[in-house]
Amino acid sequence: MTKIAVVALGGNALLRGNEIGTIQQQEKNTYDTCINLINLLKKGFEIVITHGNGPQVGNIMLRNEAGYNTYKIPKMPLDICVADSQGGIGYMIERQMKNILSKNKIRKNIVTVVTQVLVDKNDPAFQNPSKPVGPFYLKEEADLLAKSNNFIFKEDARKRGWRRVVPSPDPIDIINKKIIKQLVQKGNIVIACGGGGVPVFFDEEKNLQGTEAVIDKDLASSLLASEINAEDLIILTDVPKVYLNFHKPNQKELDLVTISDAKKYYDAGEFGSGSMGPKVLAAIRFLTNGGKEAVITEATQLGDPNCGTKIISD
Repeated sequence: MTKIAVVALGGNALLRGNEIGTIQQQEKNTYDTCINLINLLKKGFEIVITHGNGPQVGNIMLRNEAGYNTYKIPKMPLDICVADSQGGIGYMIERQMKNILSKNKIRKNIVTVVTQVLVDKNDPAFQNPSKPVGPFYLKEEADLLAKSNNFIFKEDARKRGWRRVVPSPDPIDIINKKIIKQLVQKGNIVIACGGGGVPVFFDEEKNLQGTEAVIDKDLASSLLASEINAEDLIILTDVPKVYLNFHKPNQKELDLVTISDAKKYYDAGEFGSGSMGPKVLAAIRFLTNGGKEAVITEATQLGDPNCGTKIISD
């Protein structure tokens, strides 16, 4: 039986917080992150790679505005911007993974699937934008952009600045799940659900339509992992473990956590809604739906058998 791991790359896999996002920076970060995935292949896993797109889709939207204001180039809706980011980021990951496999003398095909993810058009998230996209701004810059473009901004929980927020509806189904499962079961590395997937819904005539939103990539990754019967869900972020009382004097790292304890901590508000919260919720959902193990860690820790925070069933 094929042993599958879904690996969700965090935003820092492509772009560090202190970088402006040149292609050279993003390609180096992608390589440095993906080289750690060799450890999973050596353990016998077939892998599906998912990824975020917050900085990239934010920049695409800024180009939208600049192109319209300067040259009257028609603006594209957010679902098209997400699809654009899936293609560009998928290409970067695909190429860097190919280079890594070649250096390690591993022969595997890699394919990127531009993935549509079904959402409910009546999801209450559309009335409460919460998903950060794009760069950090000073308060004064955010106020100007909000006024001129009708954007909504919120301050980052870690006080790094202000970011634009957009609706983030819950993922219901992965439209491309069957072909993704077929591809990975045949030994291909699949890159899917980029940026949480392109958000789509069924209209009254049962036609798929795009919508102005960005789906959380960890929740989409969890759903995909369940739908393709993955054993493991591995969520890579910029910290080695999950912590209680994060950034407080009594901070405590978590090594092995049962799903019931994870739910208890989550319900108590231990994890930030814009940071660790969706990752823990994604792990809970994955295990509830039959997954074997969820791991939240930093990419360089993957070679360590005791890496990260492991969440398991009771």
